[in-house]
Amino acid sequence: MRLLLGLSLVAVPLTAQDGPPSYRNPGLPVERRVQDLLRRMTLEEKFWQLFMIPGSLDDPSHDYTSGAFGLQISAGAGGARAHAERINAIQQSFVERSRLGIPIIPFDEALHGLAREGATVFPQAIALAATWDTALMGRVALTAARETGSRGIRQVLSPVVNLATDVRWGRVEETYGEDPFLASQMARAFVGPFESSGIITTPKHFVANVGEGGRDSYPVDVSPRLLEELHFPPFRSAIAAGARSIMTAYNSVDGSPATQNRWLLTTTLRHAWGFGGFVISDAAATGGSTVLHHTEASTATAAKHALDAGLDVIFQSSWEQHRSWLAAFQGGTIADSVIDAAVARVLRAKFELGLFERPYASADSAEYWNGRAEHRALARQASRDAMVLLKNERAVLPLSRAIRSVAVIGVDAMEARLGGYSGPGLRPVSILEGIRERMGRAGTVRYAPGPGRLGAEPAAVPARQLSLRAEFFDNIALAGEPKASRADSTVDFRWTFNPPVRGLTTDWYSVRWTGTLTVPPGRARRIGVEGSDGYRLYLDGKLAIDNWRKQSYRTTLTSAPLIPGTRHDLRLEYFETTGNARVRLVWEPDVFDRSRVAIDSAVSIARKSAVTVVVAGIEEGEFRDRAKLGLPGRQEEMIRAVAATGKPVVVVLVGGSAITMSSWLDRVAGVLLAWYPGEAGGSAVADVLFGDANPAGRLPITFPMSEGQLPLGYNHKPTGRGDDYLDLSGQPLFPFGFGLSYTTFGYSDLRIGPGEIAPDGSAIVTLRVRNTGSRAGSEVVQLYLRDVLATVARPVLMLAGFERVRLGPGEEREVSFPLGPEQLRLLDRDMRWVVEPGVFRVSVGASSKDIRLRGELMVR
Repeated sequence: MRLLLGLSLVAVPLTAQDGPPSYRNPGLPVERRVQDLLRRMTLEEKFWQLFMIPGSLDDPSHDYTSGAFGLQISAGAGGARAHAERINAIQQSFVERSRLGIPIIPFDEALHGLAREGATVFPQAIALAATWDTALMGRVALTAARETGSRGIRQVLSPVVNLATDVRWGRVEETYGEDPFLASQMARAFVGPFESSGIITTPKHFVANVGEGGRDSYPVDVSPRLLEELHFPPFRSAIAAGARSIMTAYNSVDGSPATQNRWLLTTTLRHAWGFGGFVISDAAATGGSTVLHHTEASTATAAKHALDAGLDVIFQSSWEQHRSWLAAFQGGTIADSVIDAAVARVLRAKFELGLFERPYASADSAEYWNGRAEHRALARQASRDAMVLLKNERAVLPLSRAIRSVAVIGVDAMEARLGGYSGPGLRPVSILEGIRERMGRAGTVRYAPGPGRLGAEPAAVPARQLSLRAEFFDNIALAGEPKASRADSTVDFRWTFNPPVRGLTTDWYSVRWTGTLTVPPGRARRIGVEGSDGYRLYLDGKLAIDNWRKQSYRTTLTSAPLIPGTRHDLRLEYFETTGNARVRLVWEPDVFDRSRVAIDSAVSIARKSAVTVVVAGIEEGEFRDRAKLGLPGRQEEMIRAVAATGKPVVVVLVGGSAITMSSWLDRVAGVLLAWYPGEAGGSAVADVLFGDANPAGRLPITFPMSEGQLPLGYNHKPTGRGDDYLDLSGQPLFPFGFGLSYTTFGYSDLRIGPGEIAPDGSAIVTLRVRNTGSRAGSEVVQLYLRDVLATVARPVLMLAGFERVRLGPGEEREVSFPLGPEQLRLLDRDMRWVVEPGVFRVSVGASSKDIRLRGELMVR
């Protein structure tokens, strides 16, 4: 850290003669300390309090002498103790070596546990929502907060409270599902323990981060009514629980980028809701107005309009990126009052956190709180409680204790995938390990990987087979001298908001790659190009593929026998006219069909075993939205082939969103949705399969029969005609709230008291639930409302309460739910929240479709 300070003349100097400055006095009110510190700061020091990045002090060229908002500091190769010591050392540099000694806020991700080495990985967020258990969520959050805070991390960029309104979205796994009430309750349960532990939470992404087609960060053009009714409630709930930060979304909302949407950030968040915390952008999102939304001509205007709109902190991905943003501040276009207000909100948070008095963590505490056995036990419990039993014909589950041989098939049985925004976990247990451990020496477990999640699609030609030189032209005809050239290891590019090289635009260029291709040992392959077309490929000087036109996206392959060990001249030419380019040089796998052999191997071990457990998974994630919801690759073919053996088949699904099953569901006996089950997930899956735990997870999203039904939510408003299609029902495959059990439950004695209330009154709904089966288990009792007659269209069904109830065989319990203005209100035609007189239908059941009891509440 360099100590060369360029101080502004307007800053109040800090000298020894001053004595201890007021901002150092913990006995003074926070606001007085904030204002004292603010008046001492230079413009550059103020800027750095509004700039956050991942980073450390490892690079001596990175100058942090003016401070920083905070850093996302990696754990490196060490565990919790080493991480805490590393954070302390960096914090000490800011406290002792910067002019004003302003501590940073170390921040990180903690979506389902701190995403760092040595921290416990709990089931993914969507799985935690599937527990429908806010008390359990609170315990998970408190545990994660202890592990996080003990290292000195004082802010988490969690939770994700966006609604999964379209299950094609790749980030459904990070959410709490499609319903605003469920998401609100889970958000509250997450935020409270973190904030009470002195860790700032950051609900995200404000707002509605999924757009048409289920595409990530697509523009959102919805009415204020829909935002208020559907998308705002989880954010408001998180703020009510104490959230002190909000992260904006990448997308535009009603034509304005979310990072600079004044109606969202100031009119709504600050004025209407009274939010007093600070607002941060998503990573690199502030500049999105210049390179994505094209609403700003420069970084300077983007910065000005973002801060004017209500953004406080600019989140970028590297230290070097500060230069253009600092220049925007120094340009004088951003009002001092706007800058000071944003800095004050950040400083206020740092004082409230006690960072000036207690900037350091205890390495002993970090070592104590991380990696505890009870934390792993909680992860296992959460995983068991999250699993959703979707099918169980002829009571195939739980597996009989008499079974002595099990076939386990699928790469997901071995991989122990943890989901997005995860740390590595503390020795994650795979499903195969869990089953083997549960079977012990008394049984035989046979394993086959099957064909995997990836099919026989062409793969990018790897760098080790290529030697390439690329030339880039500022026209679409490869004309004239290239604007730039470079060596490329392979051709596998996606150019969206950035051009291929400096000097080009994002939508009018051409590229020529020339070089050699060396064929590795193996069989002959077909070679080709995949991407947005406008390409041609030459092999040994001959035109092999000619697709020199712009139309769509495709893969074009040519049969060109390539003898192992030979070298070939290669030239690939590409042009782009409108942007959003994708281009890959690809070849096919060996002609010999390895996936067919893998399926045959899976069938073979299934025939030798009493029961088969197929573990199948999906591909998804941030900026990895899915157009198709079936199992990828040849997994569905494998399931059908294994089922054709006539042996019982149970499919365990690994993933964070909906999966279509029409080609195989009727051929298998059981389906268990494990989600991304966390580091103890393999043991938990075995617990459920063998009956040591009774599944009671319920779906927080709707599973469609087909992608053509999407978006498909249970809480839609009444249609103008009907719900169905000419060639398919409008009903889901599995409805919101659905989940089976190894036991059964009966509902009775619904009472609503009083039956009539005033608009500002309240009532209590009570009922009795009985375990009518022979096993102990949990039931998730769900309360739904319908406003029978209203002045504006209302949802056909709205979740208004839920409770997870554990009952022994024959045990009965009374369950009650409050109903008041919060549940009964609506936005009237003038956009005012009111409770209208009329009849409310009260439905109670085991899912949004499985309604067991119904009554009415009258509002006079």
